[in-house]
Amino acid sequence: MKRLQFSLLLLAFSITLINCKNETKEQEANETEKTPVSSDSMKNNDMTVIDSLSVLLDSKSKSTAKGNVVFRQRSNTVSMTAVFTGLEEGMHAVHLHEKSDCSSDDGSSAGGHWNPMALPHGKWGDENGYHKGDIGNFSADSNGIGTVTFLTKEWCIGCGDDSKDIIGKSIIVHQGTDDFKSQPSGAAGSRISCGGIIQ
Repeated sequence: MKRLQFSLLLLAFSITLINCKNETKEQEANETEKTPVSSDSMKNNDMTVIDSLSVLLDSKSKSTAKGNVVFRQRSNTVSMTAVFTGLEEGMHAVHLHEKSDCSSDDGSSAGGHWNPMALPHGKWGDENGYHKGDIGNFSADSNGIGTVTFLTKEWCIGCGDDSKDIIGKSIIVHQGTDDFKSQPSGAAGSRISCGGIIQ
């Protein structure tokens, strides 16, 4: 009698376990039907980071300005997130320059603005032209801290395309403001901080 009861109990447990597994499979199938994922969207996930790098900026021209910039590439878009310190309160220009060499005391070893298309200097997106390095102006607060967030499809990280690749360039903060008109660099004043973009 005890064996029969035990066998019935084991059979009931097995049936319950099988039913639970079937319900789980059906639930998973229903969830998959509700949120289909194509193989193309899996391959081209825009949130996947292809490459990233950090750049430290040192003080130049007897300033106290320093900074940390992070570049990230997701699909065909590059983001730049920067935090600068040691600045005078107010507006400052920031640009990408053509060389990663920041060895000179005044930052002049970095060369001019990065301008692979040989266009006039201007505000980013100006129909009359702008440099690939013409990021623009940002504000520093009373504590000398300024932040910049920038997003573009006109840059890449290490892709080898001379018209897009930011590797081998530098990022420079200027003492003054870019007027977006004066040629060839916007009359932004001395270079007070510089960091080479090296992979």
